[in-house]
Formats: sequence, structure tokens, C-alpha cells
Amino acid sequence: MNSQILVSLVAIGVLGIACQWLAWWARLPAILFLLITGLITGPLTGLLDPDTLLGDLLFPVVSLSVAVILFEGSLTLKLEEIKGLGSVVRNLITAGALITWLITALATHYLIGFPPGLAALFGAVMIVTGPTVIVPMLRTVRPNATINNILRWEGIVIDPLGALLAVLVFDFIISSQDGNAYQTVAYVFGKIVITGCLAGFVFAHFMGFILRRHLAPEYLHNILALILVFAVYTLSDLFAHESGLLAVTVMGMTLANMEDTDIEDILDFKESLSVLLISGLFIILAARIDFYQFTQIGWQALGVLAILMLVARPLSVFISSLGSDLKFNEKLLISWIGPRGIVAAAVASIFALRLETRGYPEAVLMVPLAFIVIIGTVVIQSATSKSLAKWLRVREPPPTGVLIIGAGIVARTIGKAIQDNGFNVMLTDSNWENTRTARMNGLPTYYGNPISDHAERHLELVGLGKMLAMSGRENMDTLANLRFKSDFGENNMYQLKTTREKRVSELHRISTRHRGYQLFGKEITHGELANWLREGAEIKSTQLSDEFDFESYQLKYRKNSIPLFAIDNKEKLQFFVAEGKMEPESGWKIISLIKAGSKV
Repeated sequence: MNSQILVSLVAIGVLGIACQWLAWWARLPAILFLLITGLITGPLTGLLDPDTLLGDLLFPVVSLSVAVILFEGSLTLKLEEIKGLGSVVRNLITAGALITWLITALATHYLIGFPPGLAALFGAVMIVTGPTVIVPMLRTVRPNATINNILRWEGIVIDPLGALLAVLVFDFIISSQDGNAYQTVAYVFGKIVITGCLAGFVFAHFMGFILRRHLAPEYLHNILALILVFAVYTLSDLFAHESGLLAVTVMGMTLANMEDTDIEDILDFKESLSVLLISGLFIILAARIDFYQFTQIGWQALGVLAILMLVARPLSVFISSLGSDLKFNEKLLISWIGPRGIVAAAVASIFALRLETRGYPEAVLMVPLAFIVIIGTVVIQSATSKSLAKWLRVREPPPTGVLIIGAGIVARTIGKAIQDNGFNVMLTDSNWENTRTARMNGLPTYYGNPISDHAERHLELVGLGKMLAMSGRENMDTLANLRFKSDFGENNMYQLKTTREKRVSELHRISTRHRGYQLFGKEITHGELANWLREGAEIKSTQLSDEFDFESYQLKYRKNSIPLFAIDNKEKLQFFVAEGKMEPESGWKIISLIKAGSKV
């Protein structure tokens, strides 16, 4: 028996990570593969029975996992960022969310037969989209920058706000059950809200105090935050039953908006932990579903899905965009893209478990109904959004721009040359002086670590198809290569050798398989280019012709030039690399760094 439990637990972990890996490779939301895997291993084959496997631990494990997921999501909600959002996004997360909530609740009440309270709860759960389902879809669809920004920001902000609304609706249902008198309902609901908010606020400030005063070593910060999430959830629930989820959500939101409190490491840890918990949690939850439950809701579930996609979403988008500069075709694509994801499934599952024990027999149908909406929106929209964007003419052309790691003198000079030749660039650097100088030169920048989780959410990659790692720091450039390889593809990754790499022995040299193509030549280094620029070297362009081909160009300038990149006859950007086989032809434009005193 013990060996069977061990095998089951390990299998859940292996299958969960395999689903995440497959989702990364297919550029689809991982939740789709996790839910399908759970359905196959559970009701379809009977290989996994979570109730037998976990027994009395099922409810505590699911509850604590959802608490961590909600805390991690609320850690990303900064109020200052909401203030800076465009009017369309603000309307979508307020008026748009209200419209979606009401329409979905009415559809669930009349089509499925849920009681009003349960229908209102399901409607609240279904307003959440989330970055985990939106971002992979946007990378495949490649809508224009306006649409991309609206959908991405909506997904980021609606995640914790939607979860908070669902928690409040659930708490109201519970408090309504404890008495018929309005005063009793108001008292119980108020007790839940006050306890949850107060506990979350106090524990957030306790954690913030520890971080600001450095009262705990850094290696304990992540574990301390995790234990405090468990503690605030449990203590709040003891004082006011069902207030725990509200407490962890408020704790995360308070901590995220606390001044002079660095939570980046905690956020990194929580995101990694959430991947692990989500992977196992959704396989377990999907495995608990009985296929008979799908037959109980029948075609009516498809009706709810259709109303959510074809009525609620378009209505919320068109009302939210009144008075904006959005074009009609842009509104149509935004109306079509609104997949439901991880938070929706997690919250629906935990509330269903709780409401089943509270005398709501219909609550058991919340999970299969939520899964139908999730799978339906993800599959249908993933399969059609790319073609729809192309038909509506709001899809970005094939990405030709360049992401440049670093904003020092070398990166700025080459970035400016690329931009002057009609290609988009984005420079990233965690050095403020470098970033400021790049901005003064008219170059788009991202200030921060390009491999941080903040960059994952905020670094704009729309229109970019290649990466040049030119920070002058070998480790940073290599890590950036590993991070962005999945976005741009192995053949579009380039890296400039540092001066240190030229001197260091093979014992300490990073493997070439972890690096991009070596830029500009085998012996060319970041330090050498920087020295040339400091000595007055300039970027010059030369048009090749039948009379003056690339061989003639090389003979004329010999060691006085370093060819950087070329623009071919199809207006494509081609970079010179060590051991490259580029053969520039007549009509190509060669852009090089020319030593001071040389003439083109």
C-alpha cells in the first residue's frame, strides 16, 4: 500500500512537469494539458483516485495549495500600476468584469439550474483570465501592440481582483446560510471580511517589518513567507470560518504595495512553487471528476460557454472601450480572446469542495462546468485567434525587431544603427545610467534585469524576432540566451564575446551550446568594440554593387572595419558571425564599424 502511494505521488509530479514542458514546447497554456492528463488518469482509466490516495488530507492539501496560488497572484498587484493603465484596461477590470459576472451568473442560473447564490459565485469565478493562459496565446497570435498590451494587462490585474471578488461572494453565501435575518447575514459576512482583511494586513506588515529590518537571513525569506501564508490562512479561518482565502489575498496585495520592501525573491520563489502546486493540483482535481457529472449538465454547459464567449465578453469589451481610440477590428479580436485559466479552476474546485459539505448538492457540478469553460475557451480561441487576427488585419508582421541585452556604449551604438535602418529595437539593462543614456538617444528601453519575473510580465517582445546579448557580462548574456531561446528560436540568438572570455581557460569557459552565435568574428570582443568607439570609430553603411562586391569591400578596408550586419535584397536583417557562411550579394547594404580616419 505504501509503495502504491509513493508511486502515485511521484507519477503526479512527473506528469505535471511533463505537461508544463509540453505546454512550453507547444506554446499553449499548461492548464489544458494538466486537465486532460487528470481526466485520463482519473475517470477515464481509473489509475488515480485522489480521495483514496489522500483521504482526509485532500481538503487541507487543496486548501493550502489554493492559498499559495492566490497569495502569489496578489503579490503582482501594484496599485500604482493600475493608476497608470489605459482607460480600456481600467474599464475591463471594473465595468467589464461586472458585466461578465452578471451575464454568466444569469446563464448559469437559468441554463444549469444553479441557485442564485451559487450562480453568482460561478459568475465571479469566471471573470478571471490570467497571464498563464493569455501570454502563451499572445505569443502565437502576435496581435498589434495595442491589443497585446490591453489583453496582457487585463490578465495580470484581473487575476487577484477576480479571486478577491469570488472569495467575497463565497463568504456572503456562507454567512447567508447561518441565519435568515438580514442582521445575522450582515454580522457573519462582516465578521468574515473584517477578520480576513485584518489578518492579512497584520501578517503582511509583520513580514514587511522582518524584510526591511533584515531580521531574518535571506535564505529563510522564502520559507518564512510560505509558512506565514499557511499561518494566516489557518488562524484567520479559526477566528472566522471561511475567511482564510481572503486573508492570504489581502496579505499579498498589502505586501506588494508596501514601500521600501523588496519582495522580488519571494515572488520568484512563490511563482516556482505555484508551478509545482498547480501541476499536481489540477491533475488531482481533474482526476476527481466523474464523467456522469458532465452528462448531468449536458448541452446546457455548452450554452453557458457560448454565452460567455459570444455575449458576455463582447459586451464587456465594447462597453469598456467606449470613447477610446480602439478600432472596430481591434475590439473584435479583444472580444474573442478571453481564455479562463488556473485561478478560475482552483477557486471553483476549492469552493465546490466546501459547499458540498454545506448542503449545496449542485456545487459538485461547478468543477466540471468550470473545466468545460476552461478547455472550451483555451482550445477554441487558441485554434482560431491567429487566423482571426490575420483576417481582421490586426496581426503583427513576422517579427523583424531585435532585443538587445545591455545598454552600454556598444549596445547603444549598434542598436541605434539597427533602428536607423528601419528595424525595431528594445534595449534592456539594470544599470540606470546606461538606460538613461539610451533613452536620450531615442532608443526604447526596459530598465531592469531581463531575466527577472518582472521582465517576464512587463518586457514588451511584440515585433521582436532576434536577440543580441551584448552586455559585456558573460554570465548575464548566457542566461539571457537560455531565457529567450524559447521565444525567438535557437537560430535567432546571438552573443558578443567578452574580453575575459578571450583570456580565460577552457576550465572556466561557458559551453558554446548554452550560447548564441558569436557575433562579428572569432576574435572580436565587447572590449575591442568599446575601445574602437572611444577612439572615434563610426557606424557607416555601404551599398554593394556588381562593380563593388563584398570581396572588394574587404580588400579596401581590411582591418579598418568590423562588419556588423547586412540588409539583403529582401529587406531582411543578417548579422555577421564567427564561422558564418553569409555571402553578401549586389544590392545588399553592409553596416560596419569603421575606424576613425577611414573613408567609405
